[in-house]
Amino acid sequence: MTLSVLLVEDDAMIRMMIADMLEELGHRVAAEASDIRLAIEFARSASLDLAILDVNLQGAMSFPVADVLTARQIPFIVASGYGSNVTSDRYGQRLVLQKPFTIDRLEWAIEQTMQVCKGADR
Repeated sequence: MTLSVLLVEDDAMIRMMIADMLEELGHRVAAEASDIRLAIEFARSASLDLAILDVNLQGAMSFPVADVLTARQIPFIVASGYGSNVTSDRYGQRLVLQKPFTIDRLEWAIEQTMQVCKGADR
């Protein structure tokens, strides 16, 4: 299944690398953002199946973007170089991808996140 993905990452090289990985896995990058303002705009308006959020965007935490995605019931994966304890309790058991990650780890994270969503729909 091809997913439309919002990719939120402030480092241009990392963003390009993740976009390439997503495309190699057969998914489509529907929108890319490097700052909170643009990320929130895309989270509110874009047709999305999934988002990948860098937790720290130029010193600003991406939690407002996560709030918009949660309200729209769009699943997201948090990508962080800070470890797995970066998400707020209000996001529950969101998967945190430790940066740097491989394409295999990204594929696993996407599969796990989408399985959890399917289970929640039952």
